[in-house]
Amino acid sequence: MPRMRAVQVKNANGPFELVEREVPIPAAGQVLIKVQACGVCHSDAFTKTGAIPGIVYPRVPGHEVVGVIEAVGERVPDWQAGQRVGVGWHGGHCGHCPSCRRGDFITCSNGQIPGISYDGGYADYMIAPFEALAAIPDDLGAAEAAPLLCAGITTYNALRNSGVRAGDTVAVLGIGGLGHLGVQFAAKMGCRTVAIARGADKGPLARQLGAHRYLDSTTQDVAAELTKMGGAHVILSTVTSAQAMSAVLGGLAIDGKMIVVGATPDPIEVSPFLLIGARRGIQGWPSGTSIESEDTLAFSALANIRPMIETMPLERAAEAYERMMSGAARFRMVLTTGQ
Repeated sequence: MPRMRAVQVKNANGPFELVEREVPIPAAGQVLIKVQACGVCHSDAFTKTGAIPGIVYPRVPGHEVVGVIEAVGERVPDWQAGQRVGVGWHGGHCGHCPSCRRGDFITCSNGQIPGISYDGGYADYMIAPFEALAAIPDDLGAAEAAPLLCAGITTYNALRNSGVRAGDTVAVLGIGGLGHLGVQFAAKMGCRTVAIARGADKGPLARQLGAHRYLDSTTQDVAAELTKMGGAHVILSTVTSAQAMSAVLGGLAIDGKMIVVGATPDPIEVSPFLLIGARRGIQGWPSGTSIESEDTLAFSALANIRPMIETMPLERAAEAYERMMSGAARFRMVLTTGQ
Protein backbone atom coordinates (compact mmCIF):
# COMPACT_ATOMS: atom_id res chain seq x y z
CA MET A 1 0.00 0.00 0.00
CA PRO A 2 1.23 3.57 -0.72
CA ARG A 3 2.49 5.45 2.34
CA MET A 4 2.22 9.09 3.36
CA ARG A 5 3.35 11.50 6.07
CA ALA A 6 0.91 12.88 8.61
CA VAL A 7 1.25 15.07 11.69
CA GLN A 8 -1.04 13.78 14.42
CA VAL A 9 -1.97 14.52 18.01
CA LYS A 10 -2.04 11.21 19.89
CA ASN A 11 -4.15 12.46 22.80
CA ALA A 12 -5.49 15.69 24.25
CA ASN A 13 -2.62 18.06 25.14
CA GLY A 14 -0.17 15.64 23.57
CA PRO A 15 2.67 16.75 21.28
CA PHE A 16 2.51 16.85 17.50
CA GLU A 17 3.95 13.66 16.03
CA LEU A 18 5.18 13.16 12.46
CA VAL A 19 4.17 9.63 11.52
CA GLU A 20 3.89 7.45 8.45
CA ARG A 21 0.52 5.99 7.49
CA GLU A 22 -1.10 4.19 4.61
CA VAL A 23 -2.75 6.49 2.08
CA PRO A 24 -6.51 6.15 2.76
CA ILE A 25 -9.02 5.00 0.16
CA PRO A 26 -12.16 7.14 -0.39
CA ALA A 27 -15.49 5.50 0.39
CA ALA A 28 -18.77 6.31 -1.34
CA GLY A 29 -19.43 10.05 -1.31
CA GLN A 30 -15.79 10.86 -0.55
CA VAL A 31 -12.70 12.02 -2.42
CA LEU A 32 -8.99 11.59 -1.72
CA ILE A 33 -7.11 14.90 -1.82
CA LYS A 34 -3.39 15.21 -2.43
CA VAL A 35 -2.64 18.08 -0.03
CA GLN A 36 -0.45 20.90 -1.27
CA ALA A 37 -0.96 23.43 1.53
CA CYS A 38 -2.78 23.63 4.86
CA GLY A 39 -3.21 26.73 6.98
CA VAL A 40 -2.48 26.66 10.70
CA CYS A 41 -5.46 28.20 12.46
CA HIS A 42 -5.99 29.19 16.09
CA SER A 43 -8.95 26.79 16.10
CA ASP A 44 -6.49 23.91 15.65
CA ALA A 45 -6.05 24.33 19.40
CA PHE A 46 -9.40 22.56 19.79
CA THR A 47 -7.76 19.40 18.49
CA LYS A 48 -4.46 19.95 20.31
CA THR A 49 -6.11 20.46 23.70
CA GLY A 50 -9.22 18.33 23.32
CA ALA A 51 -11.43 21.36 23.97
CA ILE A 52 -14.30 19.92 21.92
CA PRO A 53 -15.82 16.79 23.49
CA GLY A 54 -15.85 13.60 21.47
CA ILE A 55 -12.63 14.00 19.47
CA VAL A 56 -11.27 10.56 18.60
CA TYR A 57 -7.48 10.32 18.89
CA PRO A 58 -5.04 10.07 17.29
CA ARG A 59 -6.24 12.95 15.15
CA VAL A 60 -4.61 14.90 12.31
CA PRO A 61 -5.51 18.63 12.58
CA GLY A 62 -6.07 21.09 9.75
CA HIS A 63 -9.15 22.73 8.19
CA GLU A 64 -7.62 25.19 5.68
CA VAL A 65 -6.72 22.61 3.05
CA VAL A 66 -5.81 23.12 -0.60
CA GLY A 67 -4.81 20.36 -2.97
CA VAL A 68 -5.75 18.24 -5.97
CA ILE A 69 -8.28 15.42 -6.12
CA GLU A 70 -6.31 12.18 -6.38
CA ALA A 71 -9.20 9.69 -6.40
CA VAL A 72 -12.99 9.77 -6.33
CA GLY A 73 -15.24 7.32 -4.49
CA GLU A 74 -18.56 6.00 -5.73
CA ARG A 75 -21.61 8.27 -5.85
CA VAL A 76 -19.60 11.50 -6.07
CA PRO A 77 -21.27 13.84 -8.57
CA ASP A 78 -19.38 16.33 -10.74
CA TRP A 79 -15.94 16.23 -9.05
CA GLN A 80 -13.11 14.49 -10.92
CA ALA A 81 -9.51 13.50 -10.33
CA GLY A 82 -7.11 16.32 -11.15
CA GLN A 83 -9.34 19.18 -10.02
CA ARG A 84 -7.94 21.78 -7.61
CA VAL A 85 -10.04 21.89 -4.46
CA GLY A 86 -10.12 23.29 -0.97
CA VAL A 87 -11.76 22.22 2.27
CA GLY A 88 -12.52 24.70 5.04
CA TRP A 89 -14.22 24.70 8.46
CA HIS A 90 -17.40 23.31 6.93
CA GLY A 91 -16.44 19.69 6.46
CA GLY A 92 -19.84 18.15 5.83
CA HIS A 93 -23.41 18.19 7.07
CA CYS A 94 -26.05 15.59 7.92
CA GLY A 95 -28.83 16.77 5.59
CA HIS A 96 -31.66 15.89 7.99
CA CYS A 97 -31.46 18.14 11.08
CA PRO A 98 -33.75 21.23 11.26
CA SER A 99 -30.98 23.56 10.03
CA CYS A 100 -30.13 21.33 7.08
CA ARG A 101 -33.78 20.95 6.15
CA ARG A 102 -33.89 24.76 5.86
CA GLY A 103 -30.70 24.78 3.78
CA ASP A 104 -28.63 26.34 6.58
CA PHE A 105 -25.81 23.80 6.44
CA ILE A 106 -23.23 25.76 8.43
CA THR A 107 -25.39 25.50 11.57
CA CYS A 108 -26.00 21.76 11.09
CA SER A 109 -26.53 20.05 14.44
CA ASN A 110 -24.29 17.21 13.29
CA GLY A 111 -21.85 19.22 11.20
CA GLN A 112 -18.38 17.87 10.57
CA ILE A 113 -15.11 19.81 10.90
CA PRO A 114 -11.90 18.63 9.22
CA GLY A 115 -9.17 17.98 11.77
CA ILE A 116 -11.77 17.54 14.51
CA SER A 117 -14.49 15.20 13.22
CA TYR A 118 -12.06 13.41 10.91
CA ASP A 119 -8.40 13.70 9.93
CA GLY A 120 -7.50 17.03 8.37
CA GLY A 121 -4.82 18.59 6.23
CA TYR A 122 -1.61 18.27 8.27
CA ALA A 123 -0.74 15.39 5.94
CA ASP A 124 0.23 14.47 2.38
CA TYR A 125 -3.29 13.14 1.72
CA MET A 126 -6.71 13.45 3.33
CA ILE A 127 -10.24 12.17 2.79
CA ALA A 128 -13.20 14.60 2.59
CA PRO A 129 -16.90 14.28 1.75
CA PHE A 130 -17.73 15.80 -1.62
CA GLU A 131 -20.14 18.35 -0.12
CA ALA A 132 -17.17 19.98 1.66
CA LEU A 133 -15.25 20.72 -1.56
CA ALA A 134 -14.66 24.19 -2.98
CA ALA A 135 -13.10 24.86 -6.38
CA ILE A 136 -9.87 26.89 -6.34
CA PRO A 137 -9.43 29.67 -8.95
CA ASP A 138 -6.38 29.40 -11.17
CA ASP A 139 -5.30 32.88 -10.07
CA LEU A 140 -4.67 31.74 -6.48
CA GLY A 141 -1.67 29.68 -5.41
CA ALA A 142 -2.19 26.85 -2.93
CA ALA A 143 -0.46 28.51 0.02
CA GLU A 144 -2.24 31.87 -0.40
CA ALA A 145 -5.62 30.21 -0.92
CA ALA A 146 -5.46 28.08 2.23
CA PRO A 147 -6.14 30.80 4.87
CA LEU A 148 -9.04 32.12 2.79
CA LEU A 149 -10.91 28.89 3.59
CA CYS A 150 -11.31 29.90 7.25
CA ALA A 151 -10.06 33.40 8.09
CA GLY A 152 -11.09 34.61 4.66
CA ILE A 153 -14.58 33.17 4.43
CA THR A 154 -15.36 34.17 8.03
CA THR A 155 -14.62 37.86 7.49
CA TYR A 156 -15.95 38.02 3.92
CA ASN A 157 -19.19 36.25 4.76
CA ALA A 158 -19.76 38.35 7.88
CA LEU A 159 -19.38 41.59 5.92
CA ARG A 160 -21.38 40.66 2.84
CA ASN A 161 -24.29 39.46 5.00
CA SER A 162 -24.16 42.47 7.34
CA GLY A 163 -26.31 44.77 5.21
CA VAL A 164 -23.58 47.37 4.62
CA ARG A 165 -23.56 49.19 1.31
CA ALA A 166 -20.82 50.98 -0.59
CA GLY A 167 -19.94 54.18 1.26
CA ASP A 168 -21.03 52.91 4.69
CA THR A 169 -18.50 53.06 7.52
CA VAL A 170 -17.04 49.72 8.57
CA ALA A 171 -14.62 49.54 11.48
CA VAL A 172 -12.39 46.48 11.78
CA LEU A 173 -11.25 45.83 15.34
CA GLY A 174 -7.86 44.14 15.28
CA ILE A 175 -5.28 43.72 12.52
CA GLY A 176 -4.22 40.10 12.80
CA GLY A 177 -4.96 36.83 11.05
CA LEU A 178 -8.63 37.74 10.61
CA GLY A 179 -8.45 41.51 10.72
CA HIS A 180 -5.87 42.03 7.99
CA LEU A 181 -8.27 40.25 5.64
CA GLY A 182 -11.34 42.04 7.01
CA VAL A 183 -9.77 45.42 6.22
CA GLN A 184 -9.08 44.36 2.63
CA PHE A 185 -12.58 42.98 2.10
CA ALA A 186 -14.30 46.06 3.56
CA ALA A 187 -12.22 48.43 1.45
CA LYS A 188 -12.71 46.45 -1.78
CA MET A 189 -16.47 46.30 -1.10
CA GLY A 190 -16.46 50.10 -1.29
CA CYS A 191 -16.90 50.79 2.41
CA ARG A 192 -15.33 53.65 4.33
CA THR A 193 -12.91 51.45 6.23
CA VAL A 194 -11.52 52.25 9.67
CA ALA A 195 -8.88 49.94 11.14
CA ILE A 196 -8.51 49.77 14.93
CA ALA A 197 -5.54 48.23 16.73
CA ARG A 198 -3.05 48.83 19.52
CA GLY A 199 -0.03 51.01 18.76
CA ALA A 200 0.83 53.67 16.19
CA ASP A 201 3.18 51.26 14.41
CA LYS A 202 0.26 49.40 12.84
CA GLY A 203 -1.03 52.50 11.05
CA PRO A 204 1.10 52.18 7.89
CA LEU A 205 0.11 48.51 7.47
CA ALA A 206 -3.57 49.37 7.94
CA ARG A 207 -3.38 51.95 5.16
CA GLN A 208 -1.43 49.55 2.95
CA LEU A 209 -4.27 47.05 3.36
CA GLY A 210 -6.79 49.68 2.25
CA ALA A 211 -7.98 51.37 5.45
CA HIS A 212 -9.04 54.99 4.99
CA ARG A 213 -8.32 55.77 8.61
CA TYR A 214 -6.43 54.16 11.47
CA LEU A 215 -7.29 54.47 15.18
CA ASP A 216 -4.78 53.60 17.88
CA SER A 217 -6.78 52.26 20.83
CA THR A 218 -3.89 52.92 23.24
CA THR A 219 -3.96 56.68 22.69
CA GLN A 220 -7.42 57.45 21.30
CA ASP A 221 -10.99 57.05 22.53
CA VAL A 222 -12.09 54.82 19.66
CA ALA A 223 -15.82 55.06 20.40
CA ALA A 224 -15.64 58.86 20.48
CA GLU A 225 -13.65 59.02 17.23
CA LEU A 226 -16.11 56.75 15.45
CA THR A 227 -19.00 58.87 16.73
CA LYS A 228 -17.34 61.98 15.25
CA MET A 229 -17.42 60.21 11.89
CA GLY A 230 -21.15 59.57 12.23
CA GLY A 231 -20.73 56.15 13.81
CA ALA A 232 -19.89 52.78 12.31
CA HIS A 233 -22.61 50.89 10.47
CA VAL A 234 -20.67 47.72 11.30
CA ILE A 235 -17.83 46.98 13.66
CA LEU A 236 -16.21 43.70 12.63
CA SER A 237 -14.55 42.40 15.78
CA THR A 238 -11.67 40.06 15.02
CA VAL A 239 -9.89 40.29 18.39
CA THR A 240 -10.08 37.79 21.25
CA SER A 241 -10.47 40.46 23.93
CA ALA A 242 -13.99 40.96 25.25
CA GLN A 243 -12.78 44.11 27.00
CA ALA A 244 -11.67 45.62 23.68
CA MET A 245 -15.06 44.77 22.16
CA SER A 246 -16.92 46.40 25.05
CA ALA A 247 -14.83 49.56 24.73
CA VAL A 248 -15.82 50.30 21.11
CA LEU A 249 -19.55 49.54 21.19
CA GLY A 250 -20.38 53.18 21.80
CA GLY A 251 -18.97 53.98 18.36
CA LEU A 252 -21.81 52.24 16.54
CA ALA A 253 -24.20 54.35 14.48
CA ILE A 254 -27.97 54.19 14.83
CA ASP A 255 -28.98 50.68 13.73
CA GLY A 256 -25.31 49.74 13.74
CA LYS A 257 -24.12 46.35 14.89
CA MET A 258 -20.98 44.66 16.04
CA ILE A 259 -20.29 41.34 14.33
CA VAL A 260 -18.12 39.09 16.47
CA VAL A 261 -15.82 36.64 14.67
CA GLY A 262 -12.97 36.57 17.20
CA ALA A 263 -13.66 33.94 19.87
CA THR A 264 -13.18 34.34 23.61
CA PRO A 265 -14.96 32.76 26.58
CA ASP A 266 -15.04 36.10 28.40
CA PRO A 267 -18.32 38.07 28.44
CA ILE A 268 -18.85 41.27 26.47
CA GLU A 269 -20.15 43.98 28.81
CA VAL A 270 -22.67 46.45 27.44
CA SER A 271 -25.30 48.71 28.93
CA PRO A 272 -28.82 47.93 27.70
CA PHE A 273 -29.32 51.69 27.27
CA LEU A 274 -26.51 51.70 24.68
CA LEU A 275 -28.39 49.09 22.66
CA ILE A 276 -31.97 50.28 23.10
CA GLY A 277 -31.69 53.99 22.39
CA ALA A 278 -30.06 53.66 18.98
CA ARG A 279 -31.27 50.15 18.03
CA ARG A 280 -27.69 48.83 18.14
CA GLY A 281 -26.97 45.13 18.12
CA ILE A 282 -24.32 42.48 18.67
CA GLN A 283 -24.18 39.43 16.39
CA GLY A 284 -21.90 36.44 15.96
CA TRP A 285 -20.97 34.91 12.62
CA PRO A 286 -19.63 31.44 11.79
CA SER A 287 -17.63 30.74 8.64
CA GLY A 288 -19.69 29.38 5.75
CA THR A 289 -20.37 26.46 3.44
CA SER A 290 -18.27 25.15 0.58
CA ILE A 291 -20.02 27.25 -2.07
CA GLU A 292 -19.45 30.32 0.12
CA SER A 293 -15.78 29.36 0.24
CA GLU A 294 -15.85 29.45 -3.56
CA ASP A 295 -17.43 32.91 -3.42
CA THR A 296 -14.68 34.09 -1.06
CA LEU A 297 -11.92 32.69 -3.25
CA ALA A 298 -13.45 34.15 -6.41
CA PHE A 299 -13.86 37.62 -4.89
CA SER A 300 -10.31 37.51 -3.52
CA ALA A 301 -8.94 36.64 -6.95
CA LEU A 302 -11.08 39.31 -8.62
CA ALA A 303 -10.24 42.10 -6.15
CA ASN A 304 -6.58 41.10 -5.67
CA ILE A 305 -7.03 40.32 -1.97
CA ARG A 306 -4.34 38.09 -0.49
CA PRO A 307 -3.52 36.91 3.01
CA MET A 308 -0.11 37.75 4.44
CA ILE A 309 1.47 34.37 5.09
CA GLU A 310 4.57 32.59 6.35
CA THR A 311 5.16 29.06 5.08
CA MET A 312 6.86 26.06 6.67
CA PRO A 313 7.19 22.48 5.45
CA LEU A 314 4.85 19.86 6.89
CA GLU A 315 7.49 18.36 9.15
CA ARG A 316 7.77 21.70 11.01
CA ALA A 317 4.07 21.72 11.94
CA ALA A 318 4.78 21.94 15.69
CA GLU A 319 6.98 25.01 15.15
CA ALA A 320 4.39 26.65 12.89
CA TYR A 321 1.65 26.01 15.46
CA GLU A 322 3.68 27.56 18.30
CA ARG A 323 4.54 30.60 16.17
CA MET A 324 0.85 31.08 15.40
CA MET A 325 -0.25 30.62 19.02
CA SER A 326 2.38 33.06 20.30
CA GLY A 327 1.06 35.82 18.03
CA ALA A 328 4.43 36.17 16.30
CA ALA A 329 3.13 35.09 12.86
CA ARG A 330 2.46 37.82 10.31
CA PHE A 331 -0.27 36.87 9.85
CA ARG A 332 -1.12 33.29 8.86
CA MET A 333 1.11 30.21 9.03
CA VAL A 334 0.76 27.73 6.16
CA LEU A 335 2.21 24.22 5.96
CA THR A 336 3.37 23.03 2.53
CA THR A 337 3.90 19.42 1.43
CA GLY A 338 6.00 19.99 -1.67
CA GLN A 339 3.51 18.04 -3.80
